[in-house]
Amino acid sequence: MSVLNKQIQPFTAQAYKQGEFLTVTDEDTKGKWAVFFFYPADFTFVCPTELEDLADIYPMLQKMDVEVYSVSTDTHFSHKAWHDSSPAIGKIDFYMLGDQNHAIARNFDCLREEQGLADRATFVVDPDGVVQVMEMTCEGVGRNATELLRKVKAAQYIRNHPGEVCPAKWEEGEDTLAPSLDLVGKI
Repeated sequence: MSVLNKQIQPFTAQAYKQGEFLTVTDEDTKGKWAVFFFYPADFTFVCPTELEDLADIYPMLQKMDVEVYSVSTDTHFSHKAWHDSSPAIGKIDFYMLGDQNHAIARNFDCLREEQGLADRATFVVDPDGVVQVMEMTCEGVGRNATELLRKVKAAQYIRNHPGEVCPAKWEEGEDTLAPSLDLVGKI
């Protein structure tokens, strides 16, 4: 079941962020863009490379009014221990949500029930709480934060420019398309 174009479901989670434990709910995401970045587990191999990559673009996302919530089925205590012990994870300034009861991963339909782990999945949620972009890869394939940044820019662009769409490889400032009968068969 796809969650694309669906409202995110209510959740409450404990998170680790910048030396503090915090409670985060779906209400905290309303009114701004959000990226939910699910990964299988702390203290693994591909996950720290992805999270470090995401940490590198986090300042750019913040300037775009986008908050990042990384999520695994580990606890917020595990997130803190990983943050304190890994140079890559130590760069993270965004929220690290603990989802040990699997509620958030189930809400986004990215939980491997038999293993109790989240899939490697990314969701871009608009200020109304609606999922606009989703990506899921197998456990061994890491994601690219630069491509995520491009997708967020495209989602924000089409929200602000109704009637336009962003073609493949679209980059900010490039031409978009205005779907119409006149374009059918011409592209």
